[in-house]
Amino acid sequence: MKVEALLPDAATAAPSPPALPDTFARALDGVSDTLTGATRAEDAFAAGRGSLQDAAYERARADIAISVATAVAGRTVQAVQSLLSMQV
Repeated sequence: MKVEALLPDAATAAPSPPALPDTFARALDGVSDTLTGATRAEDAFAAGRGSLQDAAYERARADIAISVATAVAGRTVQAVQSLLSMQV
């Protein structure tokens, strides 16, 4: 019987999560894209090329995106204020 030495597997680097500023910038870009889509849908309806349903749907999506962004900004401000009020 021949016994071979066990060799550990090479460590693989775990993928690093995206940096917070990049994630925040992408989120803001998504909100901006949603607002642009709503404006395009409204302009298309005004020009007679789009439907009222599409314009209303895109505007509702944009309103929700703004509401979520506002809530996130408020929570972020609260978190920063909590951190700043901590005594070290």
